[in-house]
Amino acid sequence: MLDVCLKTFKYLWILVLWTLLSGWNQEIVAQTTQNINVFFINEVDNEPAAKAVDVVLTYLKKNMRYGLSVQIESIEANKTDAKVLLEAICNKYAESIEKKTMPHLILDTTKSGVASETVKSFTQALGLPTISASYGQEGDLRQWRDLDDAKQKYLLQVMPPGDIIPEVIRSIVRRLNITNAAILYDETFVMDHKYKSLLQNIQTRHVITAIATEGKREREEQIEKLRNLDINNFFILGNLQSIRMVLESVKPAYFERNFAWHAITQNEGEVSSQRDNATIMFLKPMAYTQFRDRLGLLRTTYNLNEEPQLASAFYFDLALRSFLTIKEMLQSGAWPKDMEYLNCDDFQGGNTPQRNLDLREYFTKISEPTSYGTFELVTQPKQPFNGFSYMKFEMDINVLQIRGGSSVNSKSIGTWTAGLDTPLTVKDEEQMKNLTADTVYRIYTVVQAPFIMRDETAPKGYKGYCIDLINEIAAIVHFDYTIQEVEDGKFGNMDEKGEWNGIVKKLIDKQADIGLGSMSVMAEREIVIDFTVPYYDLVGITIMMQRPSSPSSLFKFLTVLETNVWLCILAAYFFTSFLMWVFDRWSPYSYQNNREKYKDDEEKREFNLKECLWFCMTSLTPQGGGEAPKNLSGRLVAATWWLFGFIIIASYTANLAAFLTVSRLDTPVESLDDLAKQYKILYAPLNGSSAMTYFERMANIEQMFYEIWKDLSLNDSLTPLERSKLAVWDYPVSDKYTKMWQAMQEAALPATLDEAVARVRNSTAATGFAFLGDATDIRYLQLTNCDLQVVGEEFSRKPYAIAVQQGSHLKDQFNNAILTLLNKRQLEKLKEKWWKNDEAQAKCDKPEDQSDGISIQNIGGVFIVIFVGIGMACITLVFEYWWYRYRKNPRIIDVAEATTTDQSHLKDVGSGKLVDGVILGNSGEKFEKSNAALRPRFNQYPATFKPRF
Repeated sequence: MLDVCLKTFKYLWILVLWTLLSGWNQEIVAQTTQNINVFFINEVDNEPAAKAVDVVLTYLKKNMRYGLSVQIESIEANKTDAKVLLEAICNKYAESIEKKTMPHLILDTTKSGVASETVKSFTQALGLPTISASYGQEGDLRQWRDLDDAKQKYLLQVMPPGDIIPEVIRSIVRRLNITNAAILYDETFVMDHKYKSLLQNIQTRHVITAIATEGKREREEQIEKLRNLDINNFFILGNLQSIRMVLESVKPAYFERNFAWHAITQNEGEVSSQRDNATIMFLKPMAYTQFRDRLGLLRTTYNLNEEPQLASAFYFDLALRSFLTIKEMLQSGAWPKDMEYLNCDDFQGGNTPQRNLDLREYFTKISEPTSYGTFELVTQPKQPFNGFSYMKFEMDINVLQIRGGSSVNSKSIGTWTAGLDTPLTVKDEEQMKNLTADTVYRIYTVVQAPFIMRDETAPKGYKGYCIDLINEIAAIVHFDYTIQEVEDGKFGNMDEKGEWNGIVKKLIDKQADIGLGSMSVMAEREIVIDFTVPYYDLVGITIMMQRPSSPSSLFKFLTVLETNVWLCILAAYFFTSFLMWVFDRWSPYSYQNNREKYKDDEEKREFNLKECLWFCMTSLTPQGGGEAPKNLSGRLVAATWWLFGFIIIASYTANLAAFLTVSRLDTPVESLDDLAKQYKILYAPLNGSSAMTYFERMANIEQMFYEIWKDLSLNDSLTPLERSKLAVWDYPVSDKYTKMWQAMQEAALPATLDEAVARVRNSTAATGFAFLGDATDIRYLQLTNCDLQVVGEEFSRKPYAIAVQQGSHLKDQFNNAILTLLNKRQLEKLKEKWWKNDEAQAKCDKPEDQSDGISIQNIGGVFIVIFVGIGMACITLVFEYWWYRYRKNPRIIDVAEATTTDQSHLKDVGSGKLVDGVILGNSGEKFEKSNAALRPRFNQYPATFKPRF
């Protein structure tokens, strides 16, 4: 029983002591609790900040170990009316002065704009210690831009996560070498101050704009306008709902390989969308592992559940750190005891109270744990604090694939640590490269050899000088392209209404990025589009005509005389030969009828029919006909034939020279002036070409000059002296182009180059046609066709260049690339390839020149005559050998070699003469076996020979 009483007494004593100790402890805590007054100025709709401050107050009440009691005076900042906001702040501040509860700290969570600048102006003017969570980097807070050293110690700014997250775009752009970007954001991000700083000093065209909130149609139009600015990299900054709305407003074609989409949010959820097939880069914040337990405690125990969690945790940590800073300064004696507070009405513009207050030092020394990330505060005294202090955290980089309206695959490929210039940390380089938008430009062109030619075997379906050029540029600038022909086949001309066609229209309407081809730089085109530096030499207009072709013939020397003339000459030849034979046969004074008289002459010639034909033939040659007939009548015939032959040969020689010379005369048109002065040959340029524009404008200018001269001449206000100076008989202004333009219109301008070439080739002597066009096109046609030629010199020379949209960034990039190729002599190599070494080059015969000799094609027939004559002589020799060897078979031997006995049977007994009928030789077995030489003897004649007269 005693033991029970002792135990009861013990427990009662312990209970009494516990009660006493508890009361004493509460009294001690009450005595050491620090009371601070805080003005909390929050922007309308900034619920994470408002909720976070409430949670801080609850957190401090439940955790007595902090020994801190905070009296909050909340002011809701109006976003648009600075006067109303300032009056509200000043009234609240005046009340606190009257109640002696002046604020130790102004906690400013306004984001930007009017509200933020009003608060900054108020605190800076009255010298009130302030910790702000406004958006803005160095120089963005205009009211705090030029603070002196004292104010920099108590007017502090820590950038919120929503101000740091957009900096990841800068890191992505640098990592992936993005050259264009559209940045869309919603109300959860403030981007007004980012326009100049986000991508500063980076060669990236970019547009920053708020997401259209009116509806899906407005968002579709917004994205289409951005696409028309040649943008194919899109960044979406917003909550998950905003990201979903934007993705569902995009055309399916904008998710192809030449587009890239990046979604960036402050939320920790997943993206959902009704897209059927899309792959995007998705970035979301991620709490550090060591802080997740604390964050979970705040969410479950203290109901810190306002989204986004990142912002709520930041405002919680910032408010708690700020309150603890004031407590530390108060308890350490760093807070001035005689703090002067100036009323708003007492402020005169220069009477800001001087503060010896180093809020910055104590704020950076607070070691309170954070709940999401760590504060990255500037601790170096000489370094600026505002615009460089923020909360550091990590963002997870994911590849998100959306199929059938839901996210089917999400893979983390890296992280990004929040900072002002922090690079990406990539775990999967291949996946990162796959998220890069291929830079694909749209090229429109006009087929014109050798610059652009169709080729189904080529990678892009085209080949040519310009294709090689754009490939070289693409290798330097790093892009891909699609190429197609413009529908109307025009480079671009402006009509009377000021509307354009062709490639120029495509560039103006943003349907093309590049205009490629033999496109001339023209002043009116440069008004609406841009050109790069020229990639080709100055190219003018020249004339193309059909090459005059004189038909070559090996027997062209026979065409000098007409056929009937040759027949008459042949008839005269046979008739004269026959007549000479008749005269020689029947004349008593001819050789064959008077041998005894002419037996002592050295040359004895019997003019039989064969000799007459030979005589008349050789008489026409420089060799001459040989011995003339002995009779006078024969000589008269020969003389007549010689005169005839002399006249015929002289006439033939003269006509042959003239005939060959005329066939090699130059083209009758040698210049533009020659073309303008004649009317036989029609001429015209391509319809819609730069050549057509040139002639049309020159004609209009001539007409304008004429009107000016006419107005001056008919001006009644001129004095007689002035009018006399204008009086001339001749027309003072040339009308060459006016007449030419009129002739071109009458000739009908060809619509295509093929049509123009066909008209040139179909030219005849009666209806000729000359084509006027770019010199490069015409020279290439001459290079690949043997029946075309260039006539005259070039005129109206202009350079060729690549066309781009007006204001396009491609102009500078292409300029640098073309100049690089020019320095490497690469452009010269391309010219060599497509003009000198082109496989399509035609193998043409060298055109005859007036200074050249007669070609073998025109005189080669004489060699054929020789070969035919030699061939006939060979055949005749064979025939002669056969005739005398096998038909008559004579054996001709020297008579002196025959014996007397062998000749006795051939002599007449009474007369001693040779037997009639044997001519110059013996026959028989003995003589057939003889080796006697065949030596004819014509000194003896048969005894039976009798003269006819």
